[in-house]
Amino acid sequence: MRDGEGGLMEALLIALFALVGLTQIWMSGRQPFPEVSRQFGSAMLLVTVFFVMANQAPHPPSLFFILIAMTATGGIGVVIGVRHLAITHKDVIVAPFAGALMGVGATGLLVVEWSDFTTVFEQVTSFLLICLLGVLEVYLVFRGLLIGKLSRSWSQAGLRQLQRGLIEGEKGALSCFEKAWDIENEHLNPMAYIALQRIHTHLENTAEAAKWAERLQEFGGESAVAEEWVGAIESALPRS
Repeated sequence: MRDGEGGLMEALLIALFALVGLTQIWMSGRQPFPEVSRQFGSAMLLVTVFFVMANQAPHPPSLFFILIAMTATGGIGVVIGVRHLAITHKDVIVAPFAGALMGVGATGLLVVEWSDFTTVFEQVTSFLLICLLGVLEVYLVFRGLLIGKLSRSWSQAGLRQLQRGLIEGEKGALSCFEKAWDIENEHLNPMAYIALQRIHTHLENTAEAAKWAERLQEFGGESAVAEEWVGAIESALPRS
């Protein structure tokens, strides 16, 4: 393993892989579908282990190679994260953290190669690319961590937990449906309300069932919810 400034930089980059991986796994429990960020976090920890072991070899990977790996894995994570952020709505944390890896890796590559840029055009283009990566990361953080909404996904997760027979508890169906509200897309709220009403009725929690039934009436009652959704909830309830 190399010593000096280069070795320190490599160690910091490898530590960044580990930090992103651990953070993803830690935050995955707050997502309706925790497997998305958990899998990405686990992949980053595997990359960390690979580089830690590789650095013990007689010819450890160069700083350039680590930066390429960081840019590539971050780019793949951004593609996966943006898909879940904008299309499936299953996760909001993979994209910004993967964007941070990609941004650090790409910026590091440009810095390493900066001395080889012989024209003003190359230097200006590289600077603009760094700025673009910074803007992209700010957008991903804002879009994902600050305003990312998963109301529909919480309802989907609640139905999945209900089908598994997991009703109560921190990760049960009740907890998921209680998080499935959206002040901007209020048409989604009745889906959660009728699910909560049906579950509490099944559990014979009369007071809670009445509370959610009252909330549902504010949106027009059961007629505001698709029959298919009601049928899915009722069929998923455990038979007693």
